[in-house]
Amino acid sequence: MSKKQMSRQKNLEVALESSVELPKSLEQLSNSEIERRRCISRVMTCVLKHLTSNFVNRWFEWLLPVIFSKSTDPLWPDPGASIEKRIEVEIYGCTVRPTLSMIVHKMVACSLAHPKLFILSPNVRIERRDRANSGVHAYEFTQLDFEVRDATSEEIRSLVEVVLRGLISAVKRNMREELVHLGRYDSLRVPGIPFRVCDRLALEEEHGKDWGAKTVYQGDDPIWVVNIPREFYDFEDFAKGTWDNYDLLLPGYGEVLSGARREWEYNKMIGKMERDGVMKENYRLLLTLAREGKLKPSAGAGIGVERVVSWIAGAKHIGETQMFPKIPGLVNEL
Repeated sequence: MSKKQMSRQKNLEVALESSVELPKSLEQLSNSEIERRRCISRVMTCVLKHLTSNFVNRWFEWLLPVIFSKSTDPLWPDPGASIEKRIEVEIYGCTVRPTLSMIVHKMVACSLAHPKLFILSPNVRIERRDRANSGVHAYEFTQLDFEVRDATSEEIRSLVEVVLRGLISAVKRNMREELVHLGRYDSLRVPGIPFRVCDRLALEEEHGKDWGAKTVYQGDDPIWVVNIPREFYDFEDFAKGTWDNYDLLLPGYGEVLSGARREWEYNKMIGKMERDGVMKENYRLLLTLAREGKLKPSAGAGIGVERVVSWIAGAKHIGETQMFPKIPGLVNEL
């Protein structure tokens, strides 16, 4: 085993065995800690400016987010989901839920109005308390959600690769002082493209159930993982027994993006809901549009904003990217 491989193996073992110190709330920070948080916030501003400008310049429509809805992402049967509690409230006599993700809204808007769209979408997912120390989980976070009508998975992955490569270049160019202060300038490298694509089955065979944690230490560039069993709206090829979806894993960090080509055929969606135990009544409008042939083929993804900033800035915990951290199990005053 080479020295580089030994170093990666050691990093992996530390990541799997250790927990991350929880970030303090803003009023508890020392002057030096506040300056570190300010540097991360400036990186966040650069990241948001670059990403939103990129999508606008590519003729995506920028939509405003939805906070409460009758219909939202079921997060089932995704094996990576770990929701401790699902929040429901009554508004005007109707039961609504905070947005877990805007996937349903994206599919409808992309089909009926905007062939290319993106949203900075706040998501509320009450994660299990044992994820507090993972370093990558928050119970409130924001995704840059985007969708493209008639797009293929390959086209979406290529778009993400170009945008992410440009983002790292821009941050290194414009945030040098901040990255130096954070100790990240030298280690943050502009990735080469295209990124490597790995099938989930092959990774499971090689690494077992911890394939995700182990894969992120295999190289220096982001890696695509495809063919992941997930929710009813990800396209599933019954004949081949495969899923046309993808996650993006960042080196030394983990998953930062999930996406897929979407289902749009009524009979397939109904069959998958019944198979997986998804409540059809929560998706009446989506199913009606599919039955009437108004739901169109599309593909897209959601980029975790705090996660990508956490990786770029070398944050010790994702809570450092939030001025008012939302850490599983902890509720601060602000």
